[in-house]
Amino acid sequence: MFLLLLLGSAHAQDFDLVLASGRVLDPESKLEAVRHVGIRDGVIRAVSQSALRGRTTVDASGLVIAPGFIDLHQHGQQPEDYQFKAQDGVTAVFELEVGTADVDAWYAARAGKSLIHHGVSVSHIHCRMATMGDRPSFLPGANSVTATNHASDAQIADLRRLIERGLERGAVAVGFGIQYTPAATQWEILEMFRAAAKFRAPCSVHIRAKGDTGPQNVFSSIEELIAATAVTGAPAHVCHIQSTANRSTVRALELITAARARGLDLTVECYPYTAGMTDISSAIFDSGWQQRAGITFSDLQWPATGERLTAASFAKFRQTGGMVIVHSNPESVVRDAVAHPLTMIASDGLRGHPRQVGTSARILGLYVREAKVISLMQAVEKLSLMPARRLEERVPAMKNKGRVRVGADADLVVFDATKVQDRATYEQPDLPSEGIRDVLVGGVFVVRDGALQRGVVPGKPVRAPVSVAR
Repeated sequence: MFLLLLLGSAHAQDFDLVLASGRVLDPESKLEAVRHVGIRDGVIRAVSQSALRGRTTVDASGLVIAPGFIDLHQHGQQPEDYQFKAQDGVTAVFELEVGTADVDAWYAARAGKSLIHHGVSVSHIHCRMATMGDRPSFLPGANSVTATNHASDAQIADLRRLIERGLERGAVAVGFGIQYTPAATQWEILEMFRAAAKFRAPCSVHIRAKGDTGPQNVFSSIEELIAATAVTGAPAHVCHIQSTANRSTVRALELITAARARGLDLTVECYPYTAGMTDISSAIFDSGWQQRAGITFSDLQWPATGERLTAASFAKFRQTGGMVIVHSNPESVVRDAVAHPLTMIASDGLRGHPRQVGTSARILGLYVREAKVISLMQAVEKLSLMPARRLEERVPAMKNKGRVRVGADADLVVFDATKVQDRATYEQPDLPSEGIRDVLVGGVFVVRDGALQRGVVPGKPVRAPVSVAR
């Protein structure tokens, strides 16, 4: 239990809250030392070697005080999803891959009632659905107009206008799921990158193809992004590299590293699980999926029942649709991705998969403490500072997140580095993480002494500057 000291009103109180005697890890300055952190009005006002005085003091002796984790790839954006994320040390979540077609409505739906901070991209997928006259859905089906029809020049122009409108309304990025919209030509994607470049908005991209053979493969897909960034100047961010590149992950990272060495603005993320999850009715499972991913029916798991699929059950679920777990990677691929200096951590979180609940704790427990793939400081940087830096040019508010320094937002996580671990599994995906004691959002406890706090809604919209009125 944490020690709570209520100091008398006879003393002048400098801070609303003091986190005392914790091991502060600041990935920006590389500070790693015992410090006292003073918070006032939701902002860090002191990081001190000397004791501080506050209205409330919480003893963090023996624990790590780190910046709250920032997840750039979180599909679940409902109150229950935010609770799971908070218990995993996450203080800000972004839906950047799929995103939304209506930026104003997305933010309005969460205004004043969110546990943690949140932000969204304007969605190429959803704007394409609107332009092509398709019915709205989270992901388009394999036989939908969105997935199968090429856009005319007029439709591409309309689509670009929708993307630019979303950016004018403060979307933090442009989201792409090109593998879900295979009929979108390279020219169409390039036009959307041009729209993003006007606003210096990053393009968060699920690349076009898997596999290392054929005319469309993982290398041609990454080269498409490199070319689009080189031609337009729009920053690009590669989603879940270990999932789409699979056994070609190391070579894919070599391509991105080389492009960055030439001055291109490219970043990359991964999640620490050997299985992914997506809609079985999507274009990802079009003919040839087994060869492209190097898997077969028995590598697919139906979350509702836990069963591994057969040709017959695959055909049945392909017709009905629904999320399927895809066991596609050896552990060595995941470790290579986590260890690479370019990769930040993002969960791709969605109910039914343990990555929704346990990504941060899995990094800290398995890949830092047990396997020693990366150091604790490297892990904190991948979970907080690197995501903040990806967005801060477009969203200046991110310059004060992902850090433990004076002037930074008091979005903080306090955890026991000797005990933190994920508990969620493919069979029980909703088990919350352990070892994360306190989580603060804007200086407000959302997790305290390991318990989720009810009735608090300190989460704020994280939005780029709005440039055009409704």
